[in-house]
Amino acid sequence: MSTEKIRTIIIDDEPLAREKIRTFLEAEDDIEVIGECKNSTEAIASIKDLKPHLIFLDIKMPGMNGFEMLENLNLKILPAIIFTTAYDKYALKAFEVHALDYLLKPFDRDRFQLTLNRARKHLSSKQIEDNNNKILEALNDLKERKVEEKEVSKSDKYLEKIVIKTSDKIYFMKTSELEWLEASGNYIKLFANGASHLTRDTMNAMEKKLNPEKFVRIHRSVIINSDFIKELKPWFNGEYEVYMKNKTKFISGRTYKSNIEKLLS
Repeated sequence: MSTEKIRTIIIDDEPLAREKIRTFLEAEDDIEVIGECKNSTEAIASIKDLKPHLIFLDIKMPGMNGFEMLENLNLKILPAIIFTTAYDKYALKAFEVHALDYLLKPFDRDRFQLTLNRARKHLSSKQIEDNNNKILEALNDLKERKVEEKEVSKSDKYLEKIVIKTSDKIYFMKTSELEWLEASGNYIKLFANGASHLTRDTMNAMEKKLNPEKFVRIHRSVIINSDFIKELKPWFNGEYEVYMKNKTKFISGRTYKSNIEKLLS
């Protein structure tokens, strides 16, 4: 960058974090801090207007986080970026895989200096385009991880299969095939495909295991799969007649009126 100073913007929602970086940079003769931003909206405007060579970017900020800010910049060439983060294991893995610079909070002056020197080398060797590609690859990795994590957490949170044990075999029933459940003493009776099966559980426990977007508790002893409802008819005192596709009829409990109304909305 010859004798031109490295134009730098600090982006962090914490005033003390911005102050710490600014204080460290004051000792660097080749750095010029041209702006500070406390959120991603301010940062996008400042980067486009001030055109910095280098930015210190906090990952976790209210509203748009640091990654989302980069996606919304819409710049062909990004500034050199030093990411700052308290702890995000997926982000750190992506940075390490793609050889991107980051500062793990709390960092000291030695670690700061090491990272800053790497940024200088990127800028002096004209490796901005290469750095761009690394950042884009890291962002794609993080997106894929988020999608995978959502899918895993969703499958972990709610039952997809129920184990059915009989006297001579054990098999699995998909919850998507389950039409309704009824309390039966210390057991729950499961109805699916024209047959019923018993499993040892409680209604309260089972209600928590089933996806509430599909399964609705309409009575203290009945949970139904909304995919198998044919029609609903208002009954008395906030109760409803619930007709299933196989012509089975239930009367909802008054205390479960809000569950029915949520289903109707």
